[in-house]
Amino acid sequence: QVQLVESGGGLVQAGGSLRLSCAASESIFSIYVMGWYRQAPGKQRELVASIFSGGSTNYADSVKGRFTISRDNVKNTLYLQMNSLKPEDTAVYYCMARKRTSGDYWGQGTQVTVSS
Repeated sequence: QVQLVESGGGLVQAGGSLRLSCAASESIFSIYVMGWYRQAPGKQRELVASIFSGGSTNYADSVKGRFTISRDNVKNTLYLQMNSLKPEDTAVYYCMARKRTSGDYWGQGTQVTVSS
């Protein structure tokens, strides 16, 4: 099993930046896809960004041009650089790893709060 631990959340003013990190308990080199999801109060969890083992990425329309997902296969860490943050980005952000053979794994989440 893969254990994922997120960090880097916090309180920031609108227009500010944060970088989230997700440290994995094992090598992520061969993990098929990793991603960041978020869940705001009263809303469903939604995909923010994903990155495949080959390096291709996908982003939700709401974060395109502001967020960047990346993975460091040496440090076994997934990142999400968030710039130009908006109050509507406020949510708990979760890291996800999907392995072809054993399914999805989730972190415990990290709170991001953007004040107006």
